[in-house]
Amino acid sequence: MNGRSWTVGDLDQIAAIEKECFSDPWTRRMLAESFLSERFYTTLLEESGTVVGYGGMDITLDEAEIELIAVSEMYRRCGRGGMILSDLIGMAKAHGVKKIYLEVRVSNAPAQLLYLKNGFTGLYCRSRYYPDGEDAVVMVKVLS
Repeated sequence: MNGRSWTVGDLDQIAAIEKECFSDPWTRRMLAESFLSERFYTTLLEESGTVVGYGGMDITLDEAEIELIAVSEMYRRCGRGGMILSDLIGMAKAHGVKKIYLEVRVSNAPAQLLYLKNGFTGLYCRSRYYPDGEDAVVMVKVLS
C-alpha cells in the first residue's frame, strides 16, 4: 500500500470513489479546483496503481477543516480510513494547526467511531446540513 498526495491524474479514480461513497459527492470539477488552493492538502492510498481511499483538508492559519475522507467499499474495515486520518492529522501538526474540525452525517456511525477513536469530540449538530436534509455532527480535535 502506497500513501502520497493527489495528482491531477488521480482525479478520475477519486471522483469514482466519491460517487460510490456519497449521495452528494464532490464532482470531478470540484476536486480539480481544490488544486487551485494553496491551503488544500491531500493524501491518498493506492494499491497496485488503484486509488483505494483519499482525504483532503483545508488549513487556514492555526485551524484546519477535513473536507473529504473516503475509502472504496471493498477496502473498508481494514484500517485504511485511520491511515488517511492519521496522515491528515500529521500534516495539520506540521503546519502548526491547533484545532481540526470536520462534519459527519448523523447516520454515519462508523465514521463517527473512527473520529472518536482518534481524539475528536462532538461540538454540536448542524440541522439539515446535507442536501438531502440530514443533520451533521460537527467534531473537533485539539492538537497539543
